[in-house]
Amino acid sequence: MRVFVTGATGFIGTAIVQELINAGHQVLGLARSDASVQKLINAGAEVHRGDLEDLESLRTGAMYADGVIHAGFIHDFTRLPEVCEVDKKAIETIGEILVGSDRPFIVTSGTALVSPGRLATEDIKPPVNPGWPRASEQTGDSVGAASVRLSPSVHGNDDKHGFVPILVNIAREKGFSGYIGEGLNRWNAVHRLDAAHLFRLAMENATPGARYHASAEEAITVKSIAEAIGKQLNLPVRSVTPEAAAEHFGWFSQMAGIDCPSSSKWTQETLNWHPTRSTLLTDIENGVYTQ
Repeated sequence: MRVFVTGATGFIGTAIVQELINAGHQVLGLARSDASVQKLINAGAEVHRGDLEDLESLRTGAMYADGVIHAGFIHDFTRLPEVCEVDKKAIETIGEILVGSDRPFIVTSGTALVSPGRLATEDIKPPVNPGWPRASEQTGDSVGAASVRLSPSVHGNDDKHGFVPILVNIAREKGFSGYIGEGLNRWNAVHRLDAAHLFRLAMENATPGARYHASAEEAITVKSIAEAIGKQLNLPVRSVTPEAAAEHFGWFSQMAGIDCPSSSKWTQETLNWHPTRSTLLTDIENGVYTQ
């Protein structure tokens, strides 16, 4: 297949591109800058100039592809409503080209807000959360796309902007590695190479409207993550009261306190996806985030 990939030069996108090429697919990667162009050429992909706000570039990219993986997102949390709207328009634009065809379309979402406080499963379809107005899944449904829900921590080498680096940076700034309350709230996690493998399997076998969970580890307490970070940074590990969480974690306090275990049982059975890469705590303990 010739697959058009947005976000093709990002942390997860580069792994998706390599996964697709290694499996014999051709990749047409969206590139905004000269550096991104060179990155795609070095990876063995074709280059398509444009960006998520250049809707015509998205139309033409989708037009000449056998399928699309939309992995791009503008990670500027200071203007979250605006970048979520960009994401929505990008999905609608690509979908207009693919709708009614048998060409697969995979959009990217997350597991964190599927069912906070209880185990998230693929059959749960929550409404858009006003506090996190990214509507990838819901928009994808309207154009026949399937969704890959990523874990809060997609970990591995070169992770510079994910949630674990945020916790590391806060620990360094505050002088200790913190967690909220007892720290028993749980995240789920997946290695980026396992996630990339899932994107390929979804592209090759997707059912429109399906949700696939890229969660290799169902539940990891935030306290255990904080302890691993503290050990690597040689910093104390302390509880932060819920009342002090906003001051300590800033805008990240909601995510630091969320309880979001997630199952991928159905995904693994349906797509024969079996994650094999290192765990989140192993990556932290091996210095991936603190070297």
